[in-house]
Amino acid sequence: MDRHKTLLQLGQQLSAATAASDWAALAAINTLMASTLPALAAQGEWAPAERAALAALRELHLAAVAKVDSAAAETSQHLSDMTNNREGWLAYALDSGNATTGT
Repeated sequence: MDRHKTLLQLGQQLSAATAASDWAALAAINTLMASTLPALAAQGEWAPAERAALAALRELHLAAVAKVDSAAAETSQHLSDMTNNREGWLAYALDSGNATTGT
């Protein structure tokens, strides 16, 4: 297995999934990395180019984690806002229903 090529491919996949906010692909790549990296490491010492590719992959992974964390925080805030405004939405819906029926 060509470790350098494998690391570059993982990096490309990770970068593309991060840019697209493709959460399912990010989860799949994360799982793939978790099984692939130990197998690559078991092959022996890393060549300088492999270490550089591994460092680049680590940076891409950190960026992906930051994007996921940010999206999770945004989703949490949105859900919190929805919960806080629930009563107003229900009142609006009830009032809209009355306006439609003329009651």
